[in-house]
Amino acid sequence: MMTTPFLNGDNNPYNSLVWPGLTLTRQERHLLLQSPSPIDSLSSSIHGGGMSKIDRIANIYVDRFYECSHPEKDVEKLFQEWGYPLESTAGLLTAVRLAYTSVSEEDGEDASVFCCTTAGVSNGARAGSERTTFPVYQPGTINIMLMIDARMTQAAMVNAVITAVEAKTAALADLGIRDAENGLVATGTTTDAIVLGVSQSATYPIQHRYCGTATDLGAAIGRVVYGTVIESLGAAGVSKL
Repeated sequence: MMTTPFLNGDNNPYNSLVWPGLTLTRQERHLLLQSPSPIDSLSSSIHGGGMSKIDRIANIYVDRFYECSHPEKDVEKLFQEWGYPLESTAGLLTAVRLAYTSVSEEDGEDASVFCCTTAGVSNGARAGSERTTFPVYQPGTINIMLMIDARMTQAAMVNAVITAVEAKTAALADLGIRDAENGLVATGTTTDAIVLGVSQSATYPIQHRYCGTATDLGAAIGRVVYGTVIESLGAAGVSKL
């Protein structure tokens, strides 16, 4: 596993070590992840979410006082200002400082995995417990951009998201992160988001139908997600118990 803790403050792109042409650039107020060709995407992003075809993802910083009545319109306006095509760009919002970005990659025979995470846990929460809920959107706190250079079925893509979320939850448990309201071990935060992108490259000999923790690909996903969550939170001063 290859890990890069943080991106430099300049606009020089980080070039993926396992996916030729995949680049990550830190702009003034967002991270821009660009693919060399269109990719299949499954995501919970505020713009471009669901199943779609994309070639870039923007993880946009907003401060914690961001007025979030119309986040979709806010993201679209920014994309228009930056010249990003609305139909092929996924957009995330985060109140986490971009300096806390972590990148991890793994190369394999049947798939290569790239993960970029920005993480904060000020609103840690435990799924399944009684707590306050809110009807309106808030900026994502743990944002995961997970790119897989491989051939995958849609079912395997859903399985990959499940595995990524399990790895995120494991990282929070190992860090001792608690639900801010009830003190129980947090499974995430109230505003997490994920974008999964898959190349569907014909250069790989097999098509992945499963992506759980018992598969080589699922294990790689778990490692890069777990590692980047731990590292991003470590940059913010959160350490293991």
